[in-house]
Amino acid sequence: MSIEKTLFAAADKMRGAMDPGEYKHIALGLLFLRYVSEAFERRHKLVVEEDGDPEDRDEYLAENIFFVPEKARWSTISKNAKNARIGVMIDDAMREIEAENASLKGALPKVFGRESIDRGMLSGLIDLFSNLKLEGTSSDFDLIGRIYEYCIGEFASSEGKRGGEFYTPKSVVNTLIEMIEPTKGRVYDPCCGTGGFFVQSEKFIDAHQGRLDDIAIYGQERNHTTFGLARMNLAIRGIFADIRWNSEGTLLRDEFPDERFDYILANPPFNVSDWSGELLREDRRWRFGVPPVSNANFAWIQHVYAHLSAIGVAGVVMANGSMSSMSGGEGEIRRALVEGEAVDCMVALPGQLFFGTQIPACLWILAKDKSNGIAMDAKLRDRRGEVLFIDARKMGTLVLGSRKQKELSAKEIEKIARTYHAWRGEPDTGNYEDEPGFCKAASHEVMERHNFVLTPGRYVGAGAVDDDDEPFAEKFERLMTSLREQLAEGRRLEAEIEARLGALG
Repeated sequence: MSIEKTLFAAADKMRGAMDPGEYKHIALGLLFLRYVSEAFERRHKLVVEEDGDPEDRDEYLAENIFFVPEKARWSTISKNAKNARIGVMIDDAMREIEAENASLKGALPKVFGRESIDRGMLSGLIDLFSNLKLEGTSSDFDLIGRIYEYCIGEFASSEGKRGGEFYTPKSVVNTLIEMIEPTKGRVYDPCCGTGGFFVQSEKFIDAHQGRLDDIAIYGQERNHTTFGLARMNLAIRGIFADIRWNSEGTLLRDEFPDERFDYILANPPFNVSDWSGELLREDRRWRFGVPPVSNANFAWIQHVYAHLSAIGVAGVVMANGSMSSMSGGEGEIRRALVEGEAVDCMVALPGQLFFGTQIPACLWILAKDKSNGIAMDAKLRDRRGEVLFIDARKMGTLVLGSRKQKELSAKEIEKIARTYHAWRGEPDTGNYEDEPGFCKAASHEVMERHNFVLTPGRYVGAGAVDDDDEPFAEKFERLMTSLREQLAEGRRLEAEIEARLGALG
């Protein structure tokens, strides 16, 4: 079993009856404290060896390391793990770290001293994280980050639909990252959750030998506790970003109203009806039509497009209904988006990718450079007048050990991204060709015949059927036999259920 799973399994046993949402902040808060203390102690040792002042904050800030006061260091916390006041001590440690590091102000959880928090559970967690061996190298901190990411995912699974609101599955994040390739410029997420898109953007750059400091990161989050998780998630990896919070949310109170971004990645909440749409009827973002008050999907899509720079590209995760709904004028907005050259590509995703919900999702790829034709980049083909449709519904496999959760493989993600880049005419991606059952570049005229419904399945057609060499008569008889057996088993189960219910009566 991997170190991530081992730690989560051990920690989960300590949780007892505590709500996963509350426990999440305790476990990840302690993990954060362990991480920043380790980074601090490593730098502290080097400063002492170089005859510097180990209590000089600038010695740490210069290396992008958080300064940790003595009472907040893990060595102090671990020595007092069995202290009856350990919860209060941890809360005080979080406050002291925030006081010394302005970028963390208000981000760290301070819930450890509550009467409802079991002291034995806290002591057990402290011992668990104390036994995590770290060498003080960058690979150690990557391990901490992986554990953090794994725990966020596991807690999302435990919390069901609530978890899916703040955690985008890794394979969905990776698909968008590989498609829009945020390598240099300004990256924005208007509903950033725990910061997963930002983390993967940095990994993408690193994997492609780019420079991490070529990216500037911006985000907004409405849920204050999730906002804190995002800041911890980024800090734990040394990623510095301008993440903002307000209680009204991005659509009602945009923290970056006049900013434009080169890359936007977003997984907005699906089909939200209480988004204060009636207060925003005259908003300048609704270039393609006023979104219905009853559903925020097209408010999010237009918000994202409005914030793209002249050559910007965006990837938005949306509920499948956004591709076909005609209610509240959504069909007309969709038509205007297509005719206005805002839509570059539509991807239908397989089901069961998201924690705790079976709502199928899709990806909208929006591109500002498309409306300008090839003028913005001579390397790209002129994509005006058409949209690329990719049907990935048949992709994905069950996650090991899960009966419900699916994920896209690296090869599947690569195929989706490569198809998109080839269609755009990007160098070293090969020539694009339609593939029946998978991808199709459809013209505006074709989409008009479909009333601008953008479901990929309408355009890609049926894929080639593999010949399994089994004669039709034999296959038919085999399948009928199987069907009869399943129907008989169903009748047997119905009779058993009725008998048991009768016994209860």
